[in-house]
Amino acid sequence: MSKDNSIDDATLAMDTTQNDKLMEDAGKVHMDEGESWGTGIIKDIKRTVGTHWWTEMTNLNQKTVAVTLLMFISVMAPTLSFGAVYGKETDNRIGAIETILATTWVGVMYSLIGGMPMCIIGSTGPVLAFTKAVVRIAENIDVPFVTFQAWISCWLLFYCCTAAFFDLTRVVRLATRFTDEIFAFLIVSIFVFDAVGDPFSDVGILRYFDPNHPSHEDYAEDENYNYMEVALLSTILGFGTTALIFVFRNFKSTPFFCNDGVRSSLYDFAVTMSVLIMTCVNEFLFSDVDTEQLNVPNKFEPSFQCCDSSCTTFFPDECPDQSEAYGSRDWFVDFSDLNGKGWVPIVAAGPAILAFLLVFLDSGITWHLVNHPNNNLQHGEAYNYDLCLVGMFNFVNGCFGLPWLVATTVPCIIHLNSLAEKDSDGRIVSVQETRLTMFFSHMMVGLSLLVLEVLQLLPMPVLYGVFLFMGLSALPAMQFWNRILLWFQQPSKYPDFVFTRYMDKKKIHMYTIMQLFFFGLVFFVQNYSTISIVFPLMTLLCIPARLYLAPRFFEGWELCLLDGDDTEIDEWVKRKRSSMRSLFFSGTESEREDLSENGPMDEDNAIEEA
Repeated sequence: MSKDNSIDDATLAMDTTQNDKLMEDAGKVHMDEGESWGTGIIKDIKRTVGTHWWTEMTNLNQKTVAVTLLMFISVMAPTLSFGAVYGKETDNRIGAIETILATTWVGVMYSLIGGMPMCIIGSTGPVLAFTKAVVRIAENIDVPFVTFQAWISCWLLFYCCTAAFFDLTRVVRLATRFTDEIFAFLIVSIFVFDAVGDPFSDVGILRYFDPNHPSHEDYAEDENYNYMEVALLSTILGFGTTALIFVFRNFKSTPFFCNDGVRSSLYDFAVTMSVLIMTCVNEFLFSDVDTEQLNVPNKFEPSFQCCDSSCTTFFPDECPDQSEAYGSRDWFVDFSDLNGKGWVPIVAAGPAILAFLLVFLDSGITWHLVNHPNNNLQHGEAYNYDLCLVGMFNFVNGCFGLPWLVATTVPCIIHLNSLAEKDSDGRIVSVQETRLTMFFSHMMVGLSLLVLEVLQLLPMPVLYGVFLFMGLSALPAMQFWNRILLWFQQPSKYPDFVFTRYMDKKKIHMYTIMQLFFFGLVFFVQNYSTISIVFPLMTLLCIPARLYLAPRFFEGWELCLLDGDDTEIDEWVKRKRSSMRSLFFSGTESEREDLSENGPMDEDNAIEEA
């Protein structure tokens, strides 16, 4: 056979008649077989903590130090920002101090005893949105918010342990790339909107151009204060921080500097250096411009300051005539403070179901993303065990009036990618799986309570720049985002993805539109306060949409290429090439000419690729 009679990828993509027969289960999702009662938790502990704990606690090196500093900033920035928003939404029942405290102790404990230490625990937008809904319910039934939250936390612990005991975390594994990336895209959108300018709140860099922005109110009577001056500098600091981070990180793939060690150090410490540089620019070059600084309390105590001994009114807003607060609320929540409504502990079971679904999905989907086979993690997964831990952590948080915490998607992705080694195609080859980065970074968050004055020097626009980096850096790895970009590209110049190679372009765009539709539903419900409490249900809806709705519009092999993992896709491509090669060599001369009309390819190379 002449080499001119071999086949190329364009030829392979021509024939789709046999694609659905190459793999019988292509594109199908199967639920794992359940573990017997409680054994799933035990196996999780043995597989993770019981096997790899010592290795993960002793692999200290330069990368560990660099990633620790990166994660400190990546965790501290949203912790303080969420703390400020919690203060507004809960009338300071939960504030920055409570958020820092919760993040510190949960992060440190999880790094020591958690089953999947590559996952970062912290505050998230969906949990904040749900907390807002709990505040409104507490106001409607006239009970203190922290008491109501504490009773919900009790039920949440019960639901989490029950689900783990019966291995219900198997349901999360039904979430494919379709659901994972909708949720990840939602979290990324929160980070980007919060950095650039949230249309639903007053946070973000561009919001400083609003003359009524809260940061301008303190200077309303200062004739020398120019809000446009502040807005312009904030824009430079914010977007400059983001740009500087990417510049430092890009040095790793360039020939600049004397060796790989210097380039790797610039990559590892990019965020830390960028924050320090832009903070110094603000502090020394533009010291006469009053940019918004990080809002950090002056001392460590509960955020809610009381007007009197009943501690039901907030100082100074509700007692402006008083010169000082009577005191602060007790750290431990009074479970009996129900305003005479003894039925509240039972009623709390209802919202707790939605809280459980949120915690279950928010953490579960993030765990699923991090433990995806493409990431090459070797130390195992622990869905059931970690769900129990999350339930226990949030029960304790509820008892002390602290915010609920879950696995945070964007910081987890940054953590994973920062500890990963990748090949020239961007695929993860190996990951340094360690507990030290999470342990030290969350320990630093707690120690920051001792140097609150230093934190107050950080300009908010610089932290917004870090937010923007965190969001943008997570986008390139998302297939959903890459398919959206195809709409703005010339079809003949599409990137060489496996689905662009073998699928009809219209079907690719149809799948993207379907994902965008469900993303829009989840995004709308989360941001529309009246119905935001059902946000967990909308997220859960994405799973049956993929399982039962998508197969009505797409063939199994198409779902395999769009929604499968690399192993499944590689197996399908191997069978596709083998099938077409068999057809090529067994066909008539005219059939071979038809199959080869798009141009020959060296047969040795074709066989090697197959």
